[in-house]
Amino acid sequence: MTVPPLLVLGNVNVDLVLGEVDGWPAVGTEVMVDRSEMRPGGSAGNTALALSGMQVAHRMIASVGNDSNGAWLSGQFDQPSTEWIVEPCETTLTVGIVHKGGDRVFFTTPGHLQRASLDDLIERLPGAPGENAFALISGGFLMPAIEAGTIKLLAALAARGWRTAIDPGWPPAGWSATNMQRLGEWIAAADVSLINAEEAKGLAGMDDLEGAAELLAGRIGPSHTLVIKDGAEGAHAYAGGAHFHAASPKVQVIDTVGAGDTFNAALLAALAKGRTLAEALARGTDIAARAISTFPRRYCS
Repeated sequence: MTVPPLLVLGNVNVDLVLGEVDGWPAVGTEVMVDRSEMRPGGSAGNTALALSGMQVAHRMIASVGNDSNGAWLSGQFDQPSTEWIVEPCETTLTVGIVHKGGDRVFFTTPGHLQRASLDDLIERLPGAPGENAFALISGGFLMPAIEAGTIKLLAALAARGWRTAIDPGWPPAGWSATNMQRLGEWIAAADVSLINAEEAKGLAGMDDLEGAAELLAGRIGPSHTLVIKDGAEGAHAYAGGAHFHAASPKVQVIDTVGAGDTFNAALLAALAKGRTLAEALARGTDIAARAISTFPRRYCS
């Protein structure tokens, strides 16, 4: 089987999305919400779903639990594009609460993500099909073995010819000195880093996004591409001393869960097709805006 030029690795779990709520309720009360949706999620999962929605060839390698939720979850993805590692445990569940305006918060159980094995993942890695093939590692902070071995995983991907991209997500323990150092090492070892505005500020240790971006851009090497996703303000990219910005289309937001992952999918798909960084940045913001403003989600017009 031909290996496609996009490889997705990382966290896939069950998402239960509820909303909207206007502020947090008092303890012991009950709140009625207008809608709920049980859907496949996780950063890597959302990326793969977006690629399928855009009809972009890809491969995802991910783990899942051996319970009924795991059977349901694995059935939601394009089977020829997916390779599952089945863990003997419950499948991780995330509950997402959507607040008015589209912001959200997540509550996640340990489940299979805690058992995900680095060695199981590395032994399944295919060789890259060409020079312009991208492998994305998503959600590493939620998988202890992957978090500890990300540098080894990046090296294994590079040895197989992949250009590497990383979107680590928000560390549940916050931006400790250890997490900041670890993410800095990941960025230095990868070709592309994909972080959001809050992560950029956390990593830089400052509240001002412009200052944080300037600081982080100054740290990257000439061959690295730093991408910062800034929600409704669009996205920025820094590479080779240049700065690019793409504004986000103005849309009525339904929910933002998976918006950044959808952006990642569209941007990397465009880069794999040989588009410029500026073109890929615009493609990412356009597709993400469509996804968060449609229900059921649509990724293309």
